[in-house]
Amino acid sequence: MTGDPPAQARRATAYLRRASELLLTDLIVAEVVYVLESFYEVERQRVAELARAIIGFPAVAVVDEPLLLRALEVYEVERLDFAEAYLVASAEASGVGTIASFDREIDRLTTVQRVEPS
Repeated sequence: MTGDPPAQARRATAYLRRASELLLTDLIVAEVVYVLESFYEVERQRVAELARAIIGFPAVAVVDEPLLLRALEVYEVERLDFAEAYLVASAEASGVGTIASFDREIDRLTTVQRVEPS
C-alpha cells in the first residue's frame, strides 16, 4: 500500500497476485488504519479508500464485510477514531444500540446512544 520498504512491497504484491484466498481480520484492518494514519500521515479519506480496496480485493475474505465497511464509513465521514467507529458499527449491527464510553465524539451519531459509566 505504501511501497515501503520496497523489497517487501514487491514480495507482498507478488504474493497477493498469486493468492486464491486470504483472511483479513478486523484487527489487521484496525492496525492498517492506525499505521497509515499515524506513521505515514495518510489523510483519513485516503486511508478509508485504501482499506476498502483491500477488503474488495478478490482474494481477500473478511468475517463481516458490511460491518467493516460501515466502520470505515463512520471513521471517514464522522471523523471518529477507527476503534470508536468500529464500536459504533458493531453496536448498530448487533442491535445493542448503546455504547458505554467517555468519548463524546460518539454523540454526533444518531444511530447509537452513548452513556458514560458512573
